[in-house]
Amino acid sequence: MNKFKGTGVALITPFNDDGSIDYISLEKLLFNTINNNINYLVLMGTTAESATLSKDEVNNVVSFCKRINNSKLPLVLGLGGNNTNQIVSDLKNFDFGGIDAILSVSPYYNRPTQEGIYEHYKLISENSPLPIILYNVPSRTSSHMSSDLIVRLANDFSNIIGVKEASGDMFHVMDILKNRPDRFLVISGDDALTLPIINLGGDGVISVIAQAFPKKYSEMVNKGLSGEFKSANRLHYNLWNFYKPLYAEGNPVGIKALLELLGISKSIVRKPLLSASKSIINELSVLVKQ
Repeated sequence: MNKFKGTGVALITPFNDDGSIDYISLEKLLFNTINNNINYLVLMGTTAESATLSKDEVNNVVSFCKRINNSKLPLVLGLGGNNTNQIVSDLKNFDFGGIDAILSVSPYYNRPTQEGIYEHYKLISENSPLPIILYNVPSRTSSHMSSDLIVRLANDFSNIIGVKEASGDMFHVMDILKNRPDRFLVISGDDALTLPIINLGGDGVISVIAQAFPKKYSEMVNKGLSGEFKSANRLHYNLWNFYKPLYAEGNPVGIKALLELLGISKSIVRKPLLSASKSIINELSVLVKQ
């Protein structure tokens, strides 16, 4: 569990002008995170635009990240969806060598009941060779995992070790923190709420902005976890103005624009997403210069 405390980074997938994967920029991004105090990396999450990648592209990117990482940091693989049987099949056939845990999003589109979500994760738990981190993100799934359900899953399945909580509902988060078993991690899925969640007893974050400012963001998280909230608050507010433009036009649109301004990768996204507007780029540019 300690592997997944602190700052995890949900990596983007950089693209070239022709839409192919930009491995040169991906290598630059990996070195920028690995060498700047990040605790673990998350591959094929929402931020990676995994929904628009082919299976071959997914396999190639994962293999590339494993090779560049070279076991320096733990790796978490996003593996979820709304077809439970397909996920079980993937769990049985995927090469998990070099992967330390699975991040599995709550099923989307189908809008299952709470009991349906329980049965979904029960099958994943029974077939997973690795620890599982739940992912609750109602804004994307149209299906909210209740705090009772999350705590129930945590108690019933020892290989379900945590939740990435991106509901934005602090009452919900506090209810999980109050009732979770000691071994269960509560991980922020919202950069702007990370420090408040840590202050309430949370264990860290799976972050987007940390791939742009890994050293500063991980310092904020570490100070929060060690109770140095005066210093942590200063770092939190130093980054605060980035959050609104970063997510105004969707994720990873904002972070890709920011990474281009920082000279790490291009701002190209795959449709149906569109690259950041001039107003967002200008706003981010002013903040970077400041």
